[in-house]
Amino acid sequence: MRILVTGGAGFIGSHLCERLLGEGNEVICLDNFFTGRKKNIAHLFDDSNFELVRHDVTEPILLEVDQIYNLACPASPIHYQFNPVKTVKTSVMGMINMLGMAKRVKARILQASTSEVYGDPLIHPQTEDYFGNVNPIGPRSCYDEGKRVAETLMMDYHRQNGVDTRIVRIFNTYGERMLENDGRVVSNFVVQALRGNPLTIYGDGTQTRSFCYVSDLVEGIIRLMNTEGETLHLPVNIGNPTEFTMNELAGEVGKVTGRKVKIEYLPLPQDDPKQRQPNIDRARNLLGWAPTIPLADGLKRTADYFGKHIESAANVSA
Repeated sequence: MRILVTGGAGFIGSHLCERLLGEGNEVICLDNFFTGRKKNIAHLFDDSNFELVRHDVTEPILLEVDQIYNLACPASPIHYQFNPVKTVKTSVMGMINMLGMAKRVKARILQASTSEVYGDPLIHPQTEDYFGNVNPIGPRSCYDEGKRVAETLMMDYHRQNGVDTRIVRIFNTYGERMLENDGRVVSNFVVQALRGNPLTIYGDGTQTRSFCYVSDLVEGIIRLMNTEGETLHLPVNIGNPTEFTMNELAGEVGKVTGRKVKIEYLPLPQDDPKQRQPNIDRARNLLGWAPTIPLADGLKRTADYFGKHIESAANVSA
């Protein structure tokens, strides 16, 4: 198939492009390089089935494709709060542009939504029929509400125009090619540990997250895109249902990096969720999907990646 991946030079997008090419597809990677990096996809340039387009999804574009994976949007608080108006535009105008293309060329489209649509949840673990507890005027709302409107658009284009849609709600994901300065907890902890700095925990460290290794996530996304069924236009949680506190994660990072970690506790940011754990019954039942990579294994691979990255950066500066 001929497949478009928006945000394809980003952390998750680059792994998705790699996997789709490996399965024999033609892949068009579209990215504006706000958080995506060419080095994430440089190893794909020699593949004749790979094409890179520098473009911003907030501007219309017409391409002839069979499938669209819409991953374009900064996903870490540091990046999506840098220009909150642009973040909303990326989620809303970008979604309209991609849905318009899908409608015209009759492509199936998958939207990378997020567990952030649940906000600071009052139901635990979170199921897809939970409407969420989101602050619509807070500092995180540019991302949270942008993604919620994107889901609305997907459902309306499906109901009104018969567009073949898929919505994946992605929970915390980690692995190689994360940005070391993106402010997400796994990259923060691993980089801080490798540099011998204290690990920064916001709050008292009892808040929880569930961490899914990137290859498991990509497998779930691809299964959702390619599984047939009447109910598959409804949102599907993809994430690891094993829950860890931030204090427990800090201990695991210490083990995989071989460092004795010190912890610095700082105030909890506004609207930061206290608990986050997916119910993945829908993914299990509809897709036969469940994560396979334990946290310790995934963290070791991530730490090895950042270790090489930090070492090569030090050599360049020297």
